[in-house]
Amino acid sequence: MTPRILIIAGSDSGGGAGIQADIKTVTMLGGHAMTAITAITAQNTLGVDGVHPIPARMVIAQIDTVVRDIGVDAVKIGMIGSPATALAVAEKLADLPGVPVVFDPVMVASSGAELADKATVAAFERLMARATVVTPNLPELEALGGDPRALVRAHGCAVLVKGGHGESDQVTDRLYSSDPEDPPEIDWTNPRIESDNNHGTGCTLSSAIACGLAQEWDLPEAIRRARRFVRIAMREAPGLGRGHGPMGHQSVRLDTNMSFFEPMLNQVTVPAQDLAASEKFYRLLGLRQIVRASPRYARFETEGGATFSVATDPGYTAPVVYFECGDLDVTVAYLQQQGVKFEAEPKDESWGWREARLRDPAGNSVRLYQAGEMRRFPPWRLDDA
Repeated sequence: MTPRILIIAGSDSGGGAGIQADIKTVTMLGGHAMTAITAITAQNTLGVDGVHPIPARMVIAQIDTVVRDIGVDAVKIGMIGSPATALAVAEKLADLPGVPVVFDPVMVASSGAELADKATVAAFERLMARATVVTPNLPELEALGGDPRALVRAHGCAVLVKGGHGESDQVTDRLYSSDPEDPPEIDWTNPRIESDNNHGTGCTLSSAIACGLAQEWDLPEAIRRARRFVRIAMREAPGLGRGHGPMGHQSVRLDTNMSFFEPMLNQVTVPAQDLAASEKFYRLLGLRQIVRASPRYARFETEGGATFSVATDPGYTAPVVYFECGDLDVTVAYLQQQGVKFEAEPKDESWGWREARLRDPAGNSVRLYQAGEMRRFPPWRLDDA
């Protein structure tokens, strides 16, 4: 069944954050986005020129109307608009027992514009009490008291502290769990992506988490997948506007929307003798070259994001088919239980991904792997690709 995600948030006229980013995220991840718009903003990549809150009764009417007819599998809350709306939404969420709620306590836009006054922030207490997980960045955490463990104890929700506002070259997001079966803290750390195309990262992350929870992933797995979505969307940003630009949501679906047991065809590698001649041939076919490691290897990207490679490495004597897995180890364990034999079990390879090797009944070489950003954005990717 298609996950039904109710998004309670403000509209961003520039399309980079807010409802617009939420809808793009949910759509790319295979869900159906429903909305209760809390405010209309006039904004672009340079800043917010105006904010018009929607009356609380109209926000609640939007919620009632879609839930009554379509139903809901998860709720994402972003910009809330006013204290009255915050309190009304918190009360309304009591009518949705068992539905996971992801609350992104939006206070300030990427441009620095304030999107929640002190009274609205104070009303966030009621929303946190209804939330499954709250996702503050570092300044938002300070406004909420500064102690994530205290928030967990006070409200019974998990807290994901986003580290993007830190100064380090590495970005660490830390989950403080409310589930006694999970570790009390879980960290995810990745190199910082230096880019001004970061408008809507928080909106996108929280909506992607809601999609994962709606599909019954546990919270740490939903966060892991959501972080991957955000990072690839940042790398795929189209470079629009003169300020904090939007991300490239439209380029991410094939990278992220896959289950443990449904590997995605990612790449075919064929043998080559003259790398330069093969590069020229496949460029003439219209493929976009993204990796050149002459004289050994070249990779091309096709429409939709799948890749095709040529290799002079003597290890490639016939085509090799690569399938990307959501979780390689789980997939391999499942296949082994079904009697599938592997030539090589999962191991971390020097080029940055984890890979297992097997053959189909006809003897064709098949490789299953898990790569994340390394699949499309290795350090050796061509700068102009």
